[in-house]
Amino acid sequence: MTEASVPTEQVPTERVPTERVPTEGGSTEGGSPLLELDGAVQAEGIDAGVAAHYGGPLTEQRRLLSGEAIVDLSHHGVLSVAGPDRLTWLNSISSQELRRLAPGESSETLLLDPNGRVEYAMQVIDDGVETWLILEAAQLPGLQAWLDKMRFTLRVQVVDHTLAYAVIGSMAEDVSALPLTPAAPNGVPLVWHDPWSQIVSGGFQYADAPAHPGSTWRWSETLVPRASLPALRDSVRDGAVAVAGLLALEALRIAAWRPRRATEVDEKTLPHELDWLRTAVHLSKGCYRGQETVAKVHNLGHPPRRLVLLHLDGSDSVLPAHGDEVQGVRQLPDGTVEHRGVGTITSSAIHYELGPIALAVVKRTVPATVTLYVRSQGISVAASQEVIVPQSAGSVAEIPRLPRLGIRTPGH
Repeated sequence: MTEASVPTEQVPTERVPTERVPTEGGSTEGGSPLLELDGAVQAEGIDAGVAAHYGGPLTEQRRLLSGEAIVDLSHHGVLSVAGPDRLTWLNSISSQELRRLAPGESSETLLLDPNGRVEYAMQVIDDGVETWLILEAAQLPGLQAWLDKMRFTLRVQVVDHTLAYAVIGSMAEDVSALPLTPAAPNGVPLVWHDPWSQIVSGGFQYADAPAHPGSTWRWSETLVPRASLPALRDSVRDGAVAVAGLLALEALRIAAWRPRRATEVDEKTLPHELDWLRTAVHLSKGCYRGQETVAKVHNLGHPPRRLVLLHLDGSDSVLPAHGDEVQGVRQLPDGTVEHRGVGTITSSAIHYELGPIALAVVKRTVPATVTLYVRSQGISVAASQEVIVPQSAGSVAEIPRLPRLGIRTPGH
């Protein structure tokens, strides 16, 4: 697939204005200073304020994967929790074991509702004095208000640092080789390393692929002073580092089966459905809100839905969008065929090797072998499944149970 084959709806033609008024923290009115780079096209919706791409989304994927490029994520939110009770407090209200998080160590955790559904997802790094939380900007006000409400008499303080610090992502093996100066307000560089490349202690993986695509995922996010963004822009112009837009990042994330709070999660999502027990849930820690549901579904039941990777037919040059319906085919008694909704597209992208791909959440009972169809822009796009969360997920992956006493087998 060539650059020219990228669907037009994924490459907006509206160019970013070249004149902006500087605002507090090094950002500019209408978005990040990196939007002033040649070819920058601003993302829309939840990612407005940073670049969707800089003119070549597929080339940008290769540069990002090789570690040569950075991604502007300065639209994300940054919170810190200070105080001596911060780690035990966060541990008591979220899904991951955080009490012994060492300075500089990375983790991720979820805040669940009483029924075990995902409400907030946070990337976590502690510097020995404060615990730093990186999250989607739209989630920050609600999360901060909820945390403030849950402090009670504990020695913790929640502060919004979004105006002071910006997030820059990369896949470089050595982040120090990039022209980035990580923020270190308490002496520890604030670089978050995504744990998705392995199953963390206390976690569990439902995917049974012989080689999980996440095993080579080496994503990191660096907090930098927001005032340094103009200098970073100039470093790109001088050729010291390349840039990639969000389209490049999304394509690689989808191919790695990595869930994102802003796209894969809805009001019904259980972490099991996205295989998020792999990195964001500790199954043997103490109680927290939603823990009972997490344990019941994992040990005794099955999640009602499951995440799949879809390989899409690109012959119609239509790339489905978030929220498009996934349909299955049902044979009716009279011999006719009926298309019925079985799920929803959560994310989609054009991958430089795989072509058009998408993540979707479908009903658990949908057979893994059937061809699915995505209804998008009035067209039915054929899609083959790659199983991420299998139908057997839950019930501790269908561990066989011993027969009860008193039941005899034939011939005994």
